[in-house]
Amino acid sequence: MSHPTTTARFLSTEARALLSRLESVRPFSLTMPMVPSASVCRKTLRTIEQHMKSQSSKLKQRVDGFLARLDSPDSRVEAPETLQRRFTFVRLEFNTTLDQLDIFADVLTQRAEHETGVWLAGLDVLAREALEISGQPYSVPPMVTYLDRGHGAAIRRVRTRLPGGDRNPVSIIRIPRERMVGSGIGSSLIHEVGHQGAALLGLVESLRSRIRTRARRAGGDKPGWALLERWASEIIADFWSIAKLGITSTLGLIGVVSLPSAFVFRVNIDDPHPFPWIRVMLSLAIGQHLYPDPQWEKLGRLWESFYPLRQLQSSKRRLIEILISILPEFARLLAEHRPPTLRGRSLSQVMPVEQRRPKVLRTLLEDWQKSPDQANSAPPSLAVAVLGQGRSDGRISPKRESTELTRLLTKWALEQAMLPHDGRRAVEELSAMSVSPVA
Repeated sequence: MSHPTTTARFLSTEARALLSRLESVRPFSLTMPMVPSASVCRKTLRTIEQHMKSQSSKLKQRVDGFLARLDSPDSRVEAPETLQRRFTFVRLEFNTTLDQLDIFADVLTQRAEHETGVWLAGLDVLAREALEISGQPYSVPPMVTYLDRGHGAAIRRVRTRLPGGDRNPVSIIRIPRERMVGSGIGSSLIHEVGHQGAALLGLVESLRSRIRTRARRAGGDKPGWALLERWASEIIADFWSIAKLGITSTLGLIGVVSLPSAFVFRVNIDDPHPFPWIRVMLSLAIGQHLYPDPQWEKLGRLWESFYPLRQLQSSKRRLIEILISILPEFARLLAEHRPPTLRGRSLSQVMPVEQRRPKVLRTLLEDWQKSPDQANSAPPSLAVAVLGQGRSDGRISPKRESTELTRLLTKWALEQAMLPHDGRRAVEELSAMSVSPVA
């Protein structure tokens, strides 16, 4: 056995090294280089700073407590392996605190990238506005976006577990860099926002319960309803995106799931995502129910021509036929779903359905082409919906769509950064930025 003094001296040195490292952690407000318009909103940054300050304080108390124990008479009778075990748990807690620090640092560091930081600040604004619903029974939590590698978007929802088990104080949305092209970015972003909204409203379990009730009456359609129940979480997120963006959402989805046929038709019953072919058809069915228009059938024929069913085995084709046959009923069931949290209102009733109808979006685009400044006052998700509808109709080019979206992201970021300080000057400067956006 090591001499007690030797053991205590060694572990004391290691613990004090942790304290030294902890003291070197500076608030993000002092370390993140970025232009003001690229900054996250003050509420979000304050929430992150308060969380990390609390974690650091708790960790310092743990280390100080361990050092006090080493100095106490009790440590002299404890075996070295016992003391080492105690220190190991302290160090593990230290590492999880650094893991949390890295999560937030990954998000905030990108704000220093030229142009990217400002775009992300604009996307923060879009995300918060997209989470708002009519008569919402919740407060919109702090939300922040960042870019990363990979094909799909993802969200770390507010109040979910961080490394170490602590609750996440903000909603963090990851967007693939390749999605930063045109209004398709809105489809991915608002899908993830839909996951946050579903959690705040308790939608997934309430919808699954309703699907199970319907499935009990199903005959040969029962496998289809069982799969829809399995996919409920992702379908709700897609519904949220469609309700906010119209056909822009479906076009963005097609951009994500256009893969080789083997992947498009791969059915994995353990996957919470609908397989890509049927997921697009689900999106089309929801869109047709919310916003009746020939565009949905036209886009559906195009999708089917890309991935014809004739190449499939008969068993898989039969499953798809079952699903297709129940999609209209399911879209109606979803839109009319009334979870307890909405107090008698349906999902479609709390969404801006009237403002997202194709006719309305097309009229707005015409108005904006005549008077470009009108686009500046539109809610962010409405602006994205108008641009996507215009591109879908062939009335604006992809380049023009991308140029205008970049301008709007910059505008939203500037509003977020400037309005709290000098609202009048900010509005004047933003008005002067108009560049004939959709002409």
